[in-house]
Amino acid sequence: MKTRIPLGKLIAVGGNEDKGTYPSTRTKRKYYLNFFELGILKRIVLESGKADPRIEVITTASMIPQEVGPIYVSSFAMLNCMNVGVMDIRTPEDARQPEYLERMLAADVIMFSGGNQSRLREMFGETDFLDRMLQRYYAEPHFVIAGTSAGAMAMSQHMIRGGSVPDALLKGAVKMGPGLGLLPSAIVDSHFVKRGRFGRLIESVALYPKLIGIGLGEDTGVLITEGNLVETIGSNLVIIMDGHTIQHNNAAAAKKGAAISVENVTMHVLAKGNVYDMRERKFYVSKEAMTGKAQHSPAIASTAL
Repeated sequence: MKTRIPLGKLIAVGGNEDKGTYPSTRTKRKYYLNFFELGILKRIVLESGKADPRIEVITTASMIPQEVGPIYVSSFAMLNCMNVGVMDIRTPEDARQPEYLERMLAADVIMFSGGNQSRLREMFGETDFLDRMLQRYYAEPHFVIAGTSAGAMAMSQHMIRGGSVPDALLKGAVKMGPGLGLLPSAIVDSHFVKRGRFGRLIESVALYPKLIGIGLGEDTGVLITEGNLVETIGSNLVIIMDGHTIQHNNAAAAKKGAAISVENVTMHVLAKGNVYDMRERKFYVSKEAMTGKAQHSPAIASTAL
């Protein structure tokens, strides 16, 4: 069966400050968009092919939508993008409203905020909204779907719902569930470097070894084209976990709480401009390297764990 290649683009951002979880005294008033200064929002606009695209920000994942929505509106305004709306979809019934479907169909960019990724699946699963968004993603070359933190994680078909970092690699520490299905070939994790989520992404890949694990560092994102080519954008690092060479793997058979042992997981570390081809499972130093304008260096930024 021939694999469908999407014409649209995904931009998944690792996040930085907590822009969607419950506010606390420690984090109060810190819901600013650090990645704006580093050009990620500008790249989102650029990939739409328009100077002032119609952008719809979906704050469903957030528990503080009244703060998050205006921040995105003002941040895009700094890029002279004034055609920005906010969809505060709180219930599955909201997600089925014709108004929101019409707005999604008219948008050039859909931006999912951070928060709780499970809420995105709960609200949009089995809806015309999600079905039509997927149709547009596969059919329209300049249609952009972006997400930060939880919004990035929800792009996966097999999504990380949560998991204890200290207990990672003990069977059951990572909680998996269905995502939005935009990215069937990969599992995305966010806030990856500072929060030390290496173990839980390794466990996720051990559970689904045919998929590629993508760990997004803070203030960093990836542009995914053709549903396959992962280009790093932003200032930090992206970690790729590839399980296709795994040999011994007890993740499926281990009892809950038992240690997971995995042989031969391959890891790649991508900085800004590096590209990873998920279909061919190859690392490139740049897009130019893919077209033969530069030499691919397999020794750079890859290692076997």
